[in-house]
Amino acid sequence: MKNELQTTNPQEDILPQSKSHPARNIFGIFLLILFLLSIVIFFRSEKNDARGNLLSMKGQSVSPTPFPFQEMTIPYLRERKYTSSIGEQQLVGNNGLYTSYLTSYSSDGLNINALLTKPNGKEPQGGWPAIVFVHGYIPPTQYVTTERYNDHVDYLARNGFVVLKIDLRGHGDSEGQPGGGYFGSDYVVDTLNAYAALQSTEFVNPNKIGIWGHSMAGNILMRSLAARPTIPAVVIWAGAVYSYEDQRKYGINDQSYRPPQIVRQQQNRRGEMYEKYGSPSAQSVFWQQVAPTNYLEDIKGAIQIDHAVNDAVVDIGYSRDLMKLLDKTSVPHEFYEYPSGGHNIEGVSFGLAMERTVDFFKEYLK
Repeated sequence: MKNELQTTNPQEDILPQSKSHPARNIFGIFLLILFLLSIVIFFRSEKNDARGNLLSMKGQSVSPTPFPFQEMTIPYLRERKYTSSIGEQQLVGNNGLYTSYLTSYSSDGLNINALLTKPNGKEPQGGWPAIVFVHGYIPPTQYVTTERYNDHVDYLARNGFVVLKIDLRGHGDSEGQPGGGYFGSDYVVDTLNAYAALQSTEFVNPNKIGIWGHSMAGNILMRSLAARPTIPAVVIWAGAVYSYEDQRKYGINDQSYRPPQIVRQQQNRRGEMYEKYGSPSAQSVFWQQVAPTNYLEDIKGAIQIDHAVNDAVVDIGYSRDLMKLLDKTSVPHEFYEYPSGGHNIEGVSFGLAMERTVDFFKEYLK
């Protein structure tokens, strides 16, 4: 371009500087403008995907042309319909304060089992406040509906909350395959369909439903909240994987992990995802649409995070990093660190964590 703008004619080189050539100068400027325009057009074409991603993040519809693993993205999850209802209820027990039932609901055409706990006594006007309760990782073949988290459910039910503790697909007697918590959306769909089922339950106030989750459910709950930003209250204990870049940073040290029979299929899926889009990064259009942390500004509800410093399974750095991002938003949020309790926040920390959980739900499920 420099050669186009500067003459090499020796006779013109000796012309006095006071004598200019307007036509030639205008032509040179014109060529320069064309060159700059070509650069702009080139970079625009290179960034079409990124621009489309930004539009999606601002609430635009998903791409009319499906792309591989689109079901992982928040725009896709926002477009989905979630409808379900509580099925037949089988009495488990009544301790005078609340009654428990085995029940189920539908999700993606699958029958998902759950433990439904309902407080006894006079139903509040408009219905009981309720909690969708999402378990953390438990080897699917070892999962039993009436085991684990009994003290958590008891605490919530005694304080006037209907609790629907769901068995994610492939766990216990729930239909379907256990697809994993971080590189699929099946569990998010199960959670949001459970939410819809509670909303259609006659003794539940449809405007007073929160979600509680542990460990692996941290990712499930944050993606559920990104897909349905109007959920009023979410509590996460010892959660993991929010930006997806944080997983590479902290990892997960779960000695209880037992690869399911379909582990090869899961590994192939993750490998295909990485081959197609690379590893999670801020430069990846795809991964930025998967990470719920890119949709925090849309959230209308509140978030509480509880995490023990001595958690040997999920590094507390996951929660601290999430708090740094939430601090930059207007989203109401609380963060409590416990000096002991481990991954399950047990022992002396359990009662305090449950008290804070109940107080939080009471405040935001008014």
